[in-house]
Amino acid sequence: MMFMSNGNNNTACETLTVDDLTSAIKNCVDGQGMQEAAARSMAEHVLNFFGYSERIIDNILEQEDRDVFYMLEDAGLLTTEREQTTLYDGREWRIHYWLFQKDKILKLKKQEPSVKNDKSADANVYEDIPEGVWSSRMGVDGK
Repeated sequence: MMFMSNGNNNTACETLTVDDLTSAIKNCVDGQGMQEAAARSMAEHVLNFFGYSERIIDNILEQEDRDVFYMLEDAGLLTTEREQTTLYDGREWRIHYWLFQKDKILKLKKQEPSVKNDKSADANVYEDIPEGVWSSRMGVDGK
């Protein structure tokens, strides 16, 4: 799929693939190391909305899909823009769009996942506390 960036940069014509988006999602979404299958499923789901377009209109999304888009926006992978036009009767009409943050996606795909799953550090949190602290917290009779 081809997504054109709307800025003047060197990634303007680079192809954004399912693998690119999968890696970016895995590397940033939840910090717990999202499973490959879940990240790929999410990437495919999102890319299906875009097809060969660089942006999509917001009102084609169902609420569940929009929630995923908001999550990816919070992660910096998607952004929004809007257009405003005047209708014939003088009312203003706003159209909201979703776009990929292609630069960030391509940067994140090259990064190692930021897994915050260091169980050994969590397990050893009490090892550095002196024994006297524990006995001072217990009553005189040790209860």
